[in-house]
Amino acid sequence: MPCDGGSAEQDRAARALVAYLRQEIEAPAAAIAGFLEIIEEDARRYRLPHCLPDLARMKRAAAALRELVRKVVEQRWTRWDAVTERDAALARLRHDLRTPLNAIKGYAELLIEEGQDRGSEALLHDLRKIVESAARLLAQVDGMLVAIGLEPERPSPEAALSPEPVLQALRAIPPLRRDAEAPPQFSSRILVVDDNDSSRDLLSRRLTHAGHQVATASDGPAALEHAAIHTPDLVLLDIMMPGMSGFEVLCRLKADRRTADIPVIMISALDEIDSVVRCIEAGAEDFLAKDFNPVLLRARVDSALEKKRMRDRETLMLEELRAEKERSESLLLNVLPGNVVTRLRSGETLIADRFHAVTILFCDLVDFTPLAARLPPQETVRLLGAIFSALDELGTGLQLERIKTIGDAYMVAGGLPGSREDHASAVAEFALRAAETIAAIGRSAGHKLAARMGLHTGPVVAGVIGTRKFAYDVWGDTVNTASRMESSGVPGRIHVSAAARHALGEAYLFEPRGPVPIKGKGLMETYFLLGRA
Repeated sequence: MPCDGGSAEQDRAARALVAYLRQEIEAPAAAIAGFLEIIEEDARRYRLPHCLPDLARMKRAAAALRELVRKVVEQRWTRWDAVTERDAALARLRHDLRTPLNAIKGYAELLIEEGQDRGSEALLHDLRKIVESAARLLAQVDGMLVAIGLEPERPSPEAALSPEPVLQALRAIPPLRRDAEAPPQFSSRILVVDDNDSSRDLLSRRLTHAGHQVATASDGPAALEHAAIHTPDLVLLDIMMPGMSGFEVLCRLKADRRTADIPVIMISALDEIDSVVRCIEAGAEDFLAKDFNPVLLRARVDSALEKKRMRDRETLMLEELRAEKERSESLLLNVLPGNVVTRLRSGETLIADRFHAVTILFCDLVDFTPLAARLPPQETVRLLGAIFSALDELGTGLQLERIKTIGDAYMVAGGLPGSREDHASAVAEFALRAAETIAAIGRSAGHKLAARMGLHTGPVVAGVIGTRKFAYDVWGDTVNTASRMESSGVPGRIHVSAAARHALGEAYLFEPRGPVPIKGKGLMETYFLLGRA
C-alpha cells in the first residue's frame, strides 16, 4: 500500500484502507469497555459483590487496552524506514495487545464459570460478549497485518481483512474537487463572532474568498445587535469569549423571535462532548473544532446555508398556502354561511335543517332589463355590482343571509342559519334601507332606479347542495309565497303578506291592500310596509 508516489486515487485508497483497519480494531475494544460498564451496573443492581474485584481488574486491563489501541491506530502503517523497525513494531504490537486481552478474557471466563456454579445467570450474556469481542480483536490484529502486507506468524484464514468494503465505499463516493476558486452557488451574508483578532480575520478572509459577504463582531453584545438589525444568513460563533460566552449568545439568538431561525455554527477549541451536545441542544446547526480544515469549513458552511435556503423556501410555501387558504375561506364564506362552513369542515357531508319561523325577502329592480340593453356591458355590470355590494353590506350589518342573486333579483333571509326572534323586523329594516340605497345609487349614476320587494314569514328547509359548486339555498311554500309577494307588488313599494304583518306587530306602519289575487294562492290579505311606527 504505497502512499509516496503513485496516483491520487492510489493514495486515497491507501488512506481509506488504513482508516478501515483502524475502525476494525477500535470497534471490539470499545465494545469490551462498554459491556464492562453494563456488567458492573448489573452486578451492583443484582447484589453480586463477589464479582466486583474481578470486574475492577478487567476495567483496568480494558483501560490499558484502549490506550494501546489508540497508539496502534495512530501508527503510520504504510511507511517504515527499515525492515527491522517494522518487525520490531509488529512484535511489540502482538505482545502489548495480547497481554490486556488475555487478562480480560481470563477474568471473564472465571466469572462465567463462577456464575454457572452459583446458578447466577444475570451477567453471563454480557460476559460472553466480552470474550467474543476479545477474540475478535485478537483476530483483527492479525487480520490488519495481513491486509497491509506484513505477514504475521501462521495467520488463520478468517483473520485476514478484505479490502473490498473500502474499495466499494470509494467507488460510491466520488473524490472531492479541491477547486478553492470555484464561487459558491449563492452569495450569503455571514456574521463571524470571535474575540480573537487573528481567528476572526482568518475566518473572514476565507469566507470572503469563497464569495460571501462577511460582517464581524468581537463580542456577544455586538453580535446580538448586528443579528437583530441585519439578520444574517449564518453566524459562525466562538464559544470562549470574555463577558458573554458564545453559548449564552447562542441561547439569546434562539430565544429572540427575530433571530431564532438564523443557523449558527459553533467554532471553538473547546471540543469536549458536553459542550458540543449542549450547543446542539440549544439550537446550533453544527460544531467545528479549531483548527479546522478549510475544505471542511466550506462544506459545513455550504451545508448550513443550503438547509437555511430550504427552510426559507418551506416557510414561504407555508405562508403562500396560508394566504391561499385565507382566500379560499373568504370565497367560501361569500357562498356559504359561517356556521355551515364550520360544519362542513367538521366532516358533515349533508347539511339540511328545518326552520319554523323565517322571513324571506325578494327584491327586483324595476325595468332594469331595458336599461341594461341601452348601457354598455361594463356599465351594466358596474351598476349592478354597486347595488348588490351595497345590499350585501346592509345585510351583513343586520346579520341577514343573502341566499342568491338571479339576474337583477336579490334574495335575502332572516332567521337562518341561526334562529333569531327578530328575523321579521331585521328583514323589514333591510327592505326600508334597501329602497333608499337603490334609489341613491341610481341618482348618482344618472338613472332613475326603483325596486319591487316582497316579504313573507313561515317555515322553510335550508341546506347545502352541489359537490363542485356549493350553494346554500332554501325551499318550501314560504319561499314561493315571498316570491309571489314581490311579483304581485308595486314598483318602489314593499309588499308583505299577512303572516309577515303579524310577525312585525305594531312596531311598523302598514297600508292595507285588501284581498289580492296571488298566482297559485288565490285571494290573500296583503299590506304595504310604510316604515317604523
